[in-house]
Amino acid sequence: MICIGIEGTAEKTGVGIVDSEGNILASAGKPLIPEKGGIHPREAAEHHAATIVPLINDSLNQSGLSLDDLDLVAFSRGPGLGPALRTVATAARSLSLMLKIPIVGVNHCIGHVEIGKLTTGAVDPVTLYVSGGNTQIIAYEYGRYRVFGETLDVAMGNCLDQFSRSVGLGHPGGPKVEKMAKNYSKYIELPYTVKGMDLSFSGLLTAAIRKYESGESIEDVCYSLQETAFSMLVEVTERAIAHANKREVMLCGGVAANSRLREMLATMSEEHYCEFYMPPVKYCGDNGAMIAWMGQLMHKNGLVKDIKDTGVIQKYRTDQVDVPWMKSAGKSLKLPKNILEKGAEANIYPGQWLDNDVIIKNRVSKSYRIPEIDLRLRKKRTKQEAKLLGESKRCGVKTPLVFDIDKKNFSIVMEKIDGQVVKEVLDHSDSSTLEKICVEIGENLANLHNCGIIHGDLTSSNLILSGESVYFLDFGLGTISDLVEDKGVDLLVFKKAISGVHNDISDECMRYILKGYENAQDYNAVTKKITEIENRGRYTANYE
Repeated sequence: MICIGIEGTAEKTGVGIVDSEGNILASAGKPLIPEKGGIHPREAAEHHAATIVPLINDSLNQSGLSLDDLDLVAFSRGPGLGPALRTVATAARSLSLMLKIPIVGVNHCIGHVEIGKLTTGAVDPVTLYVSGGNTQIIAYEYGRYRVFGETLDVAMGNCLDQFSRSVGLGHPGGPKVEKMAKNYSKYIELPYTVKGMDLSFSGLLTAAIRKYESGESIEDVCYSLQETAFSMLVEVTERAIAHANKREVMLCGGVAANSRLREMLATMSEEHYCEFYMPPVKYCGDNGAMIAWMGQLMHKNGLVKDIKDTGVIQKYRTDQVDVPWMKSAGKSLKLPKNILEKGAEANIYPGQWLDNDVIIKNRVSKSYRIPEIDLRLRKKRTKQEAKLLGESKRCGVKTPLVFDIDKKNFSIVMEKIDGQVVKEVLDHSDSSTLEKICVEIGENLANLHNCGIIHGDLTSSNLILSGESVYFLDFGLGTISDLVEDKGVDLLVFKKAISGVHNDISDECMRYILKGYENAQDYNAVTKKITEIENRGRYTANYE
């Protein structure tokens, strides 16, 4: 079985040929690089229309095959720019009809994950996928690839492109920013916005442009932008590893070409006792081979349908696609015996305090972050967590007692709560127990929000069921805010966390959480905001 794949979600046209054994027989591509401004959807579509046929010929020449040797056509169905997607789909349908062979539309994001696994040997990784239009942290759970975290506004590649154009460096921005960053002389403090496993780059982008306009050197701003943004990406990837309990990390997407990002992610993986993988650079960015391999996987699993089922899906979510070819490796993260738990922020150790069993939460230094960022975050989060643990208790929410704060070593000594992590309880709960736990979580979250406290990192791993009560932990990403947006994001973070690792019960649990949340002062506005945030486009175009 020989499959030809056609890629064209954004500015790059790609054509690849892959056989059913996963041998990449050909891969040819051509990017659109505008003289000025960004990528306009109409121009991208015109570029694809002009280059698809020559690239098909190039791929056939590379592989030594002819059109008659092709058995299947695959194309990128989405997500992407509408006009570009439609142009590629039309070309793929024409080829299918002409050769009288089956056709299948595939998910572009999953294509990146699968070509990465094919070319690296990774089995069940947490994948950081960063490109011009997408920024996602992806891992397999319950028959699909789940999005554990993503951008809440602009994607990483788009952020770099917009910055580069705004300061006169041109397009594409990633390579230009990386080159400038190598000649820095100092770090300039910029906004660092992580919300659980989600990220926001819009404030960082605006601040970086303003720093340059205020007279800071372009080299220093590029360095600071890159270090800040990449630290955010690596942190949320580590948080997903801890929550999903995986042992492999993979980097893919166009931004993966950045050597600094690769270095940071490799360092984090080593410190978190994980294996790190990255495909060859030519398969990191958009390419036709990944589309062809996805076509093969879908064909093997009976997912190729009729030509009438080849409509494009501009906002084609990664977690909308069944992946029957994927199985969980079932391998848990292995930690040293002296560490009880390891998260993205801190190591948890057992200890004693005045004859009490306690836990010691130590925000260890992260080698992937530069000292200026590392020290700022460890100091801020240690102080904030200790404060919010006390404030939350006064709002009627059960939290551990704080016995001591070591500001020098960024450690908190706190009460050891005997019980089970809620993550371990949910999957084995009957319906009445599930309702009780989730309603109580909602009631406590309403109490927090009514007091103006945003938890910031709500997952089932950060909650302990002790007796009949749920204790809230890990307020390091928390803040004081009465904004409906922040409250909505707080709930959405938890919704995505439970859908990732408790997918079969996540909808039921979320209904009960919202039932318990009814006493929140801004209940109607917040629940409406959750839907609004979910419906925001995660795929953003680089318009002029």
